[in-house]
Amino acid sequence: MKVRTILRENPLYGLLIFVILALIAHFLHWNESLVFLFSALGVVPLAQIIGEATEDLAVHTGPRWGGLINATLGNAAELIITLFAIKRGLLDLVKASITGSILGNLLLVLGASMLAGGIKHGRQRFDQRHVSNSAILAVLAIMALAIPSLVSSAIGDLGSTKVEAFSMGVAGVMLLLYALYLLYNHQTSPEHKADPEHLAHARPVRDALILLGVATVGVAVLSELLVGSVEHVVAQFGVSEFFLGIILIPLIGNVAEHLVAVQQALRNSMDLSVEIAIASSLQIALFVAPALVFISLLLGHPLTLIFHPFEIMALAAAVLIMSLVSMDGESNWLEGVELLAVYTILALAFFLLP
Repeated sequence: MKVRTILRENPLYGLLIFVILALIAHFLHWNESLVFLFSALGVVPLAQIIGEATEDLAVHTGPRWGGLINATLGNAAELIITLFAIKRGLLDLVKASITGSILGNLLLVLGASMLAGGIKHGRQRFDQRHVSNSAILAVLAIMALAIPSLVSSAIGDLGSTKVEAFSMGVAGVMLLLYALYLLYNHQTSPEHKADPEHLAHARPVRDALILLGVATVGVAVLSELLVGSVEHVVAQFGVSEFFLGIILIPLIGNVAEHLVAVQQALRNSMDLSVEIAIASSLQIALFVAPALVFISLLLGHPLTLIFHPFEIMALAAAVLIMSLVSMDGESNWLEGVELLAVYTILALAFFLLP
């Protein structure tokens, strides 16, 4: 009965069975495609658990520090997957997942939220000033990702020391910008005591930390199985590493967060829905991507911020249309359809790219 109640509250927990199936498939040497599929599905509920544990910790620490905790751990599952991909030298997959995460949040998540919320509530409003500040920062983030790609050929070869040093310099600036962004939010957000009602429903700190640790270990194990079977899937189905990184990896790590954004739009809480989509994109662009540049050095496969020209074009288009759609502080279902249409077109293009 308790299991049924838990599944009714969150059907994603039903996917935990795939954690066991992934391990069985690996140790019994089943087809690598099954290992890939089971691992991908198993990561989804574990990412959800990480998110819930993080939110529980945020409730206990209050809004200011809670925002920092959410910002730090918000993309933990995807970060772990990319770390294992770097370890195996799948750098194109890593770069594609960075691009796909940003595109997914700005186009797919925001578009689905505006569509769902617009159908249910009609025209919805959100804080135009806050979104405008985030949009400006998103433009700066995309510029920071684009500049190394555009000028690297004039500096040196792709694997040259100069290009790697330039990428590290840009990554350092991006991390500094992200730290200042968090500091600004920390200073401008009012400090409130934790809501007693939220505290009553949140797990104790000790339980949240244990749950966070167990789920993180689970994601790490499944990430190794997932990444280890990528090359087999690419060879068997003819799908490019590029497409897997752009579409599949971001969905696996962020589907729970995506659903939350849509649910908030359905509750007419468009401010929170837009915040989830844009803040997650900023976190990927300004924190995850530059952090991976430095971490990759320790893993023996240096990652540079040199992206495919079409990736840069797609990122620029996503930020542009997101800014245009959100600049008036209002949204409707048609604007949601427009964002989803751009995402679909880009996904088809990435699928067909060799």
